[in-house]
Amino acid sequence: MAAAVQVWFVSLAGLGAMYLSAACLRLLAHLALCLRRPINLRRHYGSWAVVTGPTTGLGRSMAMELSRRGISLVLLDLDAANLQYVSAALHEAHPGVETKTVVFDLSLVGTAAGDESMGRLKEATEGLDVGLLVNNAAVNRPGALYVHEADVERLARMVLVNVMALTEVTAAVLPGMLERGRGAIVNVGSGSTVAVPSFPLYTVYSATKRYVQHLTRCLSVEYKHRGIDVQCQVPFYVHTGMLSPAIKATMTFPAFVATADAYARDAARWIGHGVLCVPDASQQLQWFLAGLVPDAVHDWYRLRQHLKHRAILRPKLA
Repeated sequence: MAAAVQVWFVSLAGLGAMYLSAACLRLLAHLALCLRRPINLRRHYGSWAVVTGPTTGLGRSMAMELSRRGISLVLLDLDAANLQYVSAALHEAHPGVETKTVVFDLSLVGTAAGDESMGRLKEATEGLDVGLLVNNAAVNRPGALYVHEADVERLARMVLVNVMALTEVTAAVLPGMLERGRGAIVNVGSGSTVAVPSFPLYTVYSATKRYVQHLTRCLSVEYKHRGIDVQCQVPFYVHTGMLSPAIKATMTFPAFVATADAYARDAARWIGHGVLCVPDASQQLQWFLAGLVPDAVHDWYRLRQHLKHRAILRPKLA
């Protein structure tokens, strides 16, 4: 009897050690990438970048960070006034940087208006040394709702922007990169698909970001040997308009929430280093710790937290 217990104990201890070793190796791999020197983006990829959704939040911070590094920008957003405002701010902060703006409602992809906007994007980038594309634009509302409660048209708009538009913009920029034999595509993913096994009540948003993650890996396999780096950068919670103060107040560990400017600095350093990355160091730790928690516990906790979000946001939605 004692021998049998000893065998089970040794077996379980061995499995636990293997699990922890795998988790530690993953952490060490990320730390090794952190020690790499950042790539000179302008010299390595090109002098121009296309940034979608650059007028607020993470997209604006990313545009500012790229311009700080001497990269001129093609800015793509649906609001002409906001585009002009951001363009002026970029010129004021970095006078040597050029900008172009393209008004494009990404929810109209696949329509005549969307095709017209896509034509303007291709025209704006023609002849430019576009070496970087940052697919940042995304829709995360409606959220904190069961699927049957959500407006189906708004869910469809989310899919159009987060999936179809990202794919079409990527396809439009790729030919120039292939012609020059260099480039980088950065797709902004979500911690909802990387750190946890499910993201209930934000189901469709999370599913669109899972598409982005898989698309990134497949494109990397297709184009890496052609000189094009394709990367999915994964932010967890960041201080942007997507995170309301009321929701932040319900978070267990608010210290893990990054500012948009700090995140953008880290994100720029990670470009070209790996297919999937979590640029913020504190969120890398969060990712590592999340990997030690069983899926069933994640599912229970996420549903509990998101039901709190629903209770907060439902009166506003009503």
